[in-house]
Amino acid sequence: MISTFINAWKVADLRKKMLFTALIVLIFRIGAAIPVPFTNISGDNGIIDPTGETFMNYLSMMTGEAFAYGTIFALSITPYINSSIIIQLLGVVIPALEKLSKEGEEGRKKIATITRYTTVALALLQSTAYFIYLRAQGYVVTDANGELFTGFAAVLQGLAVILCLTAGSCFVMWLGEQVNDKGIGNGISIILFAGIVSRIPTLVYMMYAYILQGGAYYALVPIVVICLLAMIAFIVWMDNAERRIPVQYAKRVVGRKMYGGQSTHIPIKVNMSGVLPVIFASSILSLPPTVEMFLDESKITGTFWETFFGWFSTSHWVYSVIYFFLILFFAYFYASIQYNPVEMANNIRKNSGMIPGLRPGKPTSDYIKKILGRMTLLGALLLSVVALFPNIITLFTDLIGSPMTLSLGGTSLIIVVGVALETVKQLESQMMMRHYKGFLD
Repeated sequence: MISTFINAWKVADLRKKMLFTALIVLIFRIGAAIPVPFTNISGDNGIIDPTGETFMNYLSMMTGEAFAYGTIFALSITPYINSSIIIQLLGVVIPALEKLSKEGEEGRKKIATITRYTTVALALLQSTAYFIYLRAQGYVVTDANGELFTGFAAVLQGLAVILCLTAGSCFVMWLGEQVNDKGIGNGISIILFAGIVSRIPTLVYMMYAYILQGGAYYALVPIVVICLLAMIAFIVWMDNAERRIPVQYAKRVVGRKMYGGQSTHIPIKVNMSGVLPVIFASSILSLPPTVEMFLDESKITGTFWETFFGWFSTSHWVYSVIYFFLILFFAYFYASIQYNPVEMANNIRKNSGMIPGLRPGKPTSDYIKKILGRMTLLGALLLSVVALFPNIITLFTDLIGSPMTLSLGGTSLIIVVGVALETVKQLESQMMMRHYKGFLD
């Protein structure tokens, strides 16, 4: 990977793209440190409890802690990600969107425009909810008497905060598109990568703080670090693993030329759904603790609801079990909307192809369906191992009386490693297109 970046740096065109991408990342990190006007957030952790597991912790992780400190990029790219997922899912049930997705480049441009407008709407909605929470918790500027503004002044304060957050989210979306056009890698992924990597110093400091406590931590910290490195290697292997379905195309003569006759394959990735099942599962499991934040603690203490909300703590075994099954469910759900075995079988038949040993039509679609089912199950199991790794560490260290909490979760690891691999592949393809001799050697 390092040699790929070094070789790419020697190509003037790629060097410009890499520098442009680095500039975009720098702008994003600067914006993530500028506070929104009329907010007053202080403390080491901002508005987030680092030991909790709420939807706000999830947003803080995705935004590089900008959400915790109320900066202009507090929403970061999350409205655009949510919008993309919503439009993608709606494309399965709304015929008009499905038709647009099959109209080539023009259709994709229209879908991109719809996604942008949806992003603005979601950003307005999320920034409004964010302001309401800040005001309820006293994280906004008050008058000279220390009281919250009321009436027209409160409306102006709210509009300033909401519009600033919305504009920041739209600007981050624009930054991501600029990376797609003039930089290296996927812009949205690069911004997510930058936000998550910015938390690594926090993780290093936490490991150092645990070592200072002495005792069992002298052995636990090196073991956890080794496990993290092993998980990174495991994610790399999982990302590259695939099942190849062989396809044989028949020979056909068109005029004086003969076409077809070659053997190829259909690659089915083991982790075909990527990190989306983990994101969906994390979002759903984060909702109960988030609801608990808005309730009066004195009213739920000693009741069933205290036990219920306790189940959704990352240190509880119920949380891990539900998390596991949700990952399986969303992995199958996403695979079912992304891959259509019948359509794949029809495309093979239309191109005069066949899978060796199988008749075209239903036998081929049934075989592809069986392969997809096995790969989805295997991918979901492997994905759940990575996602549950921090939870397993927390449960284990709690049992031995030396609790540890990792600020870098399984979702973060998958995103960081996946984006790094994707960027390296793009650099390699760019160099191959330029016939870079040093790389080919």
